[in-house]
Amino acid sequence: MPKLSPTMEEGQISRWVKNEGEAFEANETLAEVDTDKATMEMTALSGGTLLKILKGAGDTAALGEAIAIIGQKGEDISALLSESSSNGSAKKAEPTEPVVVESPAEKEQPAPQAETRAVASVPVKEDAPKSNGRMIVSPIAARMAADNGIDLRSIAGSGPQGRIIKRDIEEALADGGKARPAAASKPFTPSTIVGASPFRDENTSKIRQVIASRLAESIGPIPTFYLTVEIEMDNLLATRKQINANLDDDSKISVNDIIVKAAAMSLLKHPWVNASYQDKHVRFYEQADIGVAVAIDEGLITPVVRGANLKGLSEISAEIKDLAAKAKAKKLQPEEYTGATFSISNLGMMGIKEFTAIINPPEAAIIAIGGANPTPVVRDGQITVRSIMNVTMSCDHRAIDGATGAKFLQTFKQMLESPAMMLL
Repeated sequence: MPKLSPTMEEGQISRWVKNEGEAFEANETLAEVDTDKATMEMTALSGGTLLKILKGAGDTAALGEAIAIIGQKGEDISALLSESSSNGSAKKAEPTEPVVVESPAEKEQPAPQAETRAVASVPVKEDAPKSNGRMIVSPIAARMAADNGIDLRSIAGSGPQGRIIKRDIEEALADGGKARPAAASKPFTPSTIVGASPFRDENTSKIRQVIASRLAESIGPIPTFYLTVEIEMDNLLATRKQINANLDDDSKISVNDIIVKAAAMSLLKHPWVNASYQDKHVRFYEQADIGVAVAIDEGLITPVVRGANLKGLSEISAEIKDLAAKAKAKKLQPEEYTGATFSISNLGMMGIKEFTAIINPPEAAIIAIGGANPTPVVRDGQITVRSIMNVTMSCDHRAIDGATGAKFLQTFKQMLESPAMMLL
């Protein structure tokens, strides 16, 4: 397993691009690997043949651990296979991850350490296809059976070791397979005892593992305090409307783009916020590299807008759109999601009014942006309605004191309430 990102300690095979026995040239992609933040291509350094896959799709390997054997076609690899088997690194690759249905008798037995398949405690009929007391079902067959109401226990699998595969479900459907009777059609029996819910275990992605590790690293050791401020957004919304009136749809700027710019400009006026605590010293950054939180299927990732204080709104907007698209396609390069000096998490567009965000070490702060909602306020003794946005900043108390954080938020608030201040 090669090192594919600066913070990578292990990788999870997403899929093998080359199959066993297939030849390849130098620089061809052999496999796709999920690292801590993105899916990276593992390329060949020289030509050869993929003789044996030791780690299949979904398997995790530490840096330097054997995941495959490559060489020349026909080469004897028995010694290498024996070596890899003895140290536990060899594992047969499977094209699809099977689902295992476990009988009650086996329920209390611990699963083998190397087991990565899902286990559900569902009774198995005596005449059901078995493999060591288990009914083995491929994921697509299980899904097709569930969608069509087919009782898997009534099907004999035609796959290896009696495994139920897609073809078996298709044949059952062709034979007029009947759905299970609806619960409402059965006599109601109040004394029916329902056991614990069946469950399945799925390997976590590398992104989710790193998120868990980083959050534990942040919320425990870092002494965090929170500051919340209300910001009137009416002037900013009017300014944005004027700007977008002269732009085509693809170039229009968002409220979040302006927030990124305002945060960057505010950071230059408050260097203790644009800093990080480094044990025996504090590191001050000379430009504002803003991490913008983007939600993807596996969790959260923060692409970085470098030097946001040096860029105009149109450039910031275009860059965020490009980075967000790469993040969702898992194509971000390590330098595009590491090294931010400050982060922004915006959930306002999802209807969230206010929340707190967790600091991304080694940054000293992160701001959580809520939605701008019409709110009755008192101005000059009169009740009026304003668009109010709640912003909460999470601060690392080792670098930022309460007054320092408050002054930063005052500047940030002033810039958003009077957008022209960003020009000063």
